[in-house]
Amino acid sequence: MSGMTFGHLPGVDKPLARILYGTARKEIMIGGRKALRLLDEIADVGATSIETARAYPGCERTIGRWMRERGNRESVVIVTKGANGMGRKDRVTPAYIRSDLATSLKQLRTDRVEVYLLHRDDPTQPVGPIVEVLNELHGDGRIGAFGGSNWTHDRIQAANQYALEHGLVPFAASSPNFGLAEQVEAAWRGVLTISGSSNVEAREWYARHDMPIIAWSSMGRGFFSGRLKSDHPDDAKRLLDGAARRGFAHPANFERLVRVEKVAAEKGFSVAQIALAWVLNQPLNVFPVVSASSGRRMQQNIDALGIRLTPDELSYLDLAPATAL
Repeated sequence: MSGMTFGHLPGVDKPLARILYGTARKEIMIGGRKALRLLDEIADVGATSIETARAYPGCERTIGRWMRERGNRESVVIVTKGANGMGRKDRVTPAYIRSDLATSLKQLRTDRVEVYLLHRDDPTQPVGPIVEVLNELHGDGRIGAFGGSNWTHDRIQAANQYALEHGLVPFAASSPNFGLAEQVEAAWRGVLTISGSSNVEAREWYARHDMPIIAWSSMGRGFFSGRLKSDHPDDAKRLLDGAARRGFAHPANFERLVRVEKVAAEKGFSVAQIALAWVLNQPLNVFPVVSASSGRRMQQNIDALGIRLTPDELSYLDLAPATAL
């Protein structure tokens, strides 16, 4: 069935699935045969682009074991992240970037990753040495495309200007938080969102430059999973983890949930599918990252690729006046 669609990133010789599978899940982190079977199910429905990170305990090791045992490395696109000090500024340096990538490659049991992202930024570090080391790793064949996660568009612009002036390869992708749920408070230290009314300028920059967005927590870290109901907001304490509650369990997002439920009921889709369709229908080159506990649920996410929302519906879901529909 599948129906997965694909895009491309400069520097990556394989198609990148329009919806990436995010592995920051307990099932993947703890590894074991159950994790390998889950990855089998996910790949079987066409989700062969996998997002992970050096900072996700056990994830890279599990993915590496899975690819080695299944012999499927050539059919999988790996997006991984490094240089994450969870707020420590001294991690975004050439030495730590080299070290983190070397560890990731070892854990993944591969000599190259298709996409490498710097998990955090340190604005006190000049962009020049960062761009230089990423080009070194790209030139050595250890990484394909590269970019930043939780980097402001101004910093990405500065990095790419440096690359242009020095004849180097620029950032090819960015991974901020982006989705219908506005991240009202930072879910973790050092993260960045381009959602909500306060980030229009950032989204305009992405649209103008056609910069691919690998959007983490595109479903509000479970806020739009369908389990949480708008008329039972107190259930957020039971159904969402601390990061999701901090970032997304706020009145404005519960109002968005009311509207998603309404549109989902009218169109005959699930809450999760409408929320994901909102992301996919934006005028941006976006690759949302989603998680799922089974291949069946991942297929439901993939089915959202076929949902078309009108401009009025998109505005309504994002809290435009109710008369918009």
